[in-house]
Amino acid sequence: MTDLPLSQLFVLDLTAHRAGPTAVRQLADWGARVIKIEPPSDGKTDTMGGARHGFDFQNLHRNKQAMTLNLKSAEGHAIFMKLAAKADVIVENYRSDVKHRLKVDYDTVAKVNPRIVYGSIAGFGQSGPDAARPGVDQIAQGMGGLMSITGEPGRGPMRVGIPIADLTSGLLLAQAILLALYNRERTGKGQWVHTSLIEAQIFMLDFQAARWLLKGEVAEQAGNDHPTSIPTGVFPTRDGYINIAAAGDNMWKRFARALGATELIDHPEHATPTLRSRHRKALNERIGAVTRTNTSAHWIEALNAAGVPCGPINTIDKTFAEPQVQHLGIARPVRHPKLGAIKVVGQPINLSDFPQPKELRPTPDLGQDTDDVLASLGYDKPAIDGLRAARVI
Repeated sequence: MTDLPLSQLFVLDLTAHRAGPTAVRQLADWGARVIKIEPPSDGKTDTMGGARHGFDFQNLHRNKQAMTLNLKSAEGHAIFMKLAAKADVIVENYRSDVKHRLKVDYDTVAKVNPRIVYGSIAGFGQSGPDAARPGVDQIAQGMGGLMSITGEPGRGPMRVGIPIADLTSGLLLAQAILLALYNRERTGKGQWVHTSLIEAQIFMLDFQAARWLLKGEVAEQAGNDHPTSIPTGVFPTRDGYINIAAAGDNMWKRFARALGATELIDHPEHATPTLRSRHRKALNERIGAVTRTNTSAHWIEALNAAGVPCGPINTIDKTFAEPQVQHLGIARPVRHPKLGAIKVVGQPINLSDFPQPKELRPTPDLGQDTDDVLASLGYDKPAIDGLRAARVI
């Protein structure tokens, strides 16, 4: 991957589960040399979360090397520090106190490598009353307000169907790492950058959070209806359901005409955005009575032709069958030595001068590259065998 934009970077990956690996994946996919460091294992106990040859692990950890290293041992810590002295980036997502106990924290590493950019994700931040609490995505969804606005009114809180706090905190940390690397070009000095699941979740509340901060409005559940842009939601058809977004006066009028229901334009309950918001339930029922008269495919074609956003509600298999999705090529092939030909979810970022490789490199097996990494540090075979016998690797 020497032709990718991050090919000059050397990254040490101490992450597990999802948030940290999501950040590292952004670096690995764009060419960084990443060494994934994991505790030694007998192969029967999974220390990283999820089956190694399962869909989740394979999707998260492609394009890396892998080594085992016992950071709790003096020899293991010394090896880590040798690698850290050469690295550009270290990424970890331990609980906030763990890296300090292991003595692999930013301050320790910066003494041997002041250029290091050190990225951290914790559940609730690096300081404060909840900093040392264990945190996972669903806890952040609840504490961060998302579950209170997801789902149908009166049905109780609802999580979203993806680990959104994990994923967004990982993406935000990758951005922070790149910001720090850019700054290092100017100053010659690295720094510690960090985010948390709770901060990322609150950031993703976006306008719903701003409603509270600026206007004192506490958003509630709105089901499939957009909370402020009306009509936007899910509507029944003869053979299923579709999404329609027709907010704004001009869009609303085009929509009513394409629907063949021009009487809705001047209806006394729907003539203005305020009225449409106030009478949303009745409006949705009147729209649904029309959309039920024809198929999803009919309305998708007719409304899009009129410039009104409308689309299917796909199951995931149908998403990947969409001609546009296939054209974009986001399902990327991997040739795995044990799993054979598989596909993973590729990058949604497109660079004109750096197209993604046609194939991604497979997720490595546990400790697959340990000997090669140690040899690069000057360890010979007898020394490596001794480290393995002592359970350092």
